[in-house]
Amino acid sequence: MKFENVTDRELSWLSFDQRVLELAEDPSIPLLERLRFLAIFSSNLDEFFMVRVATLMSKIENDITVRNVAGFAPRDLMAEISTRTKALVERQSHTLHEDIVPQLKAQGIEFIHWENLDDTERSYVSKLFQDRIFPVLTPLAVDPSHPFPYISGLSLNLAVIVKNPETHEEFFARVKVPEILPRFIATAKTRSTRFITIEELIAINLQELFPGMIVEEHYTFRVTRNQDIELDEEETEDILLSLEAELSRRRFGPPVRLEIENGVDAKLINRLAQELGINEENIIHAPSPLDLTALHKIADLGFPELKYEKFRSRTAHALSEVDAEDTDLFFAAIRQGEILLHHPYESFTSSVVHFLQSAAQDPHVLAIKQTLYRTSGDSPIIEALIEAAEAGKQVLAVIEIRARFDEQANVRWARKLEAAGVHVVYGLMGLKTHAKLSLVIRDEPQGLRRYCHIGTGNYNPKTARMYEDLGILSTDIELTEDLTKLFNQLSGFAPQSTYSRLLVAPRTLRSGITERIDREIENAKAGKPAGIQFKLNSILDETFVAKLYEASNAGVKIELLIRGICAVQPGLVGVSENITVKSVLGRFLEHSRIFHFINGGDDEYWIGSADLMGRNLDRRVESLIRVDKKEHHQRLQGILDLGLSDKTSSWKLTGTEWIRKSDDEKGKPLTDVHAAMIDLYAKNR
Repeated sequence: MKFENVTDRELSWLSFDQRVLELAEDPSIPLLERLRFLAIFSSNLDEFFMVRVATLMSKIENDITVRNVAGFAPRDLMAEISTRTKALVERQSHTLHEDIVPQLKAQGIEFIHWENLDDTERSYVSKLFQDRIFPVLTPLAVDPSHPFPYISGLSLNLAVIVKNPETHEEFFARVKVPEILPRFIATAKTRSTRFITIEELIAINLQELFPGMIVEEHYTFRVTRNQDIELDEEETEDILLSLEAELSRRRFGPPVRLEIENGVDAKLINRLAQELGINEENIIHAPSPLDLTALHKIADLGFPELKYEKFRSRTAHALSEVDAEDTDLFFAAIRQGEILLHHPYESFTSSVVHFLQSAAQDPHVLAIKQTLYRTSGDSPIIEALIEAAEAGKQVLAVIEIRARFDEQANVRWARKLEAAGVHVVYGLMGLKTHAKLSLVIRDEPQGLRRYCHIGTGNYNPKTARMYEDLGILSTDIELTEDLTKLFNQLSGFAPQSTYSRLLVAPRTLRSGITERIDREIENAKAGKPAGIQFKLNSILDETFVAKLYEASNAGVKIELLIRGICAVQPGLVGVSENITVKSVLGRFLEHSRIFHFINGGDDEYWIGSADLMGRNLDRRVESLIRVDKKEHHQRLQGILDLGLSDKTSSWKLTGTEWIRKSDDEKGKPLTDVHAAMIDLYAKNR
């Protein structure tokens, strides 16, 4: 099928990371928060190369030349990515060194070099090197008896050129910077805000690593490797064992990027690139320090005046009178009516975590069923499931052990849960389970009653403090029956289940959304109220892009609030004139998904875990829940209105170009969405 006016996925992703970089460049944002956005930009770019660029390079290596739906052949797209990436990294470096670092110095936070340390500082860090760093280092030489060493992905390294003073022969050696040690070393034992990088400290002491040799030159470099996992589920008998084996192999994925500090001799770069098999277009030069993901540690320093003002999540109003120790009261609050949750403004801990802890501790609860895609390292949810199983309750955990970059952690959770007696399953063959679901069965005087939670975000208490998400706590009979069917499908054999309040991928979600867009098209043609508002992380699916263009041409007003990837090109004459696209980024990561259809005046709202991407629609178990309460409609509409308003700071997409608007016509700052939400919930305490 031929598609037109579709923006390339990878280039749209780079546009998203550029918006993150623009937050780091924004002087109105507190200084340490700007530093954190630089770190986020770097970690985003790491993942982009590990997965997206890695996939593209595989196509090039396999001589695939077919153009994608956006019109790019693999080699042409790689060239464009290279050009844009290098320009973004240059902007990042300029922002750090020319803007943020001088301002941090004025606030007493310094990145210091060896030659600028005083005698006391030199003595302190030298002793630290001898006691804590030197014993951990392992220099690896390259000579006829020592082949070029394996360079692990995302590790920071020193390349060292040494010369034998007797033979004058030169050798290459590699010193890996230990990841287990702090990247930025405080220059005093007591509270110090002057830092030297660990790699510079190692470099100053290289002679101790190569006694008897002359250290001629050194430079830092970093390699990114293909970290995508390919798992043939049809050929495996035990998915857990197969994944563990694949995780072990992933460490040895082919290199996809070489980062190297500025000023290095071209011959040395060529030698390193040749050993690693990296082309020039995938070599990125930048001033040291490389790997700015480590800036998170500096951003964590205790300087409240350089950070966003603190705020505390409130307990959802419907749960505000519940005693934390009284499980009966908690379940009684849910029986009073469906509860809409909005994190992080409303506490995840006092709602979702409390829900599962209450279920584990309540003697009347017979069973708990739970999906887990990502969770925290010290998860109270995992502990609640273990506690419930040990108390004799039936506990089912549907763990997605293929959640990208959380595979190893999820394997550990699976083993731990199984050891506690939890029934652990891994979902459906060939499909990742991305739906966010909890179901609790409780024995009450009137008989068994089911309680549930459905959300848009992961069951992760830590990220719930930074991610904007929605959820529903309910004991609605229709909804809990839907979840019972869905869990039976995930753990057993129930492929033909039908649902009342859910749209479930891969069977009914694509068709359900398509039918509703078609309904808006028919309503517009009939002169009835029609309109679409979507709040999503990404929209990439070409069929839906084409369907929205069709709706636009039929006169349907379409407003999209997209955080990340957007393949839609709004405002094109004769194509998408009735479509507007905005993006909100800032203090919190916009993560909730809302689907709003005007529906002839009988507004319909859905929330859930799915974006409009092929993987969500066709290769994952996803769920959307229809929100029925009118008061909840008003709250969801308020979220949409604030993000889409011309009075709030956002980026607007025109064609393929994102333009940030943070000031009004008079130069007055526009309202920050997250600050406005904090104020709104503070007033409603």
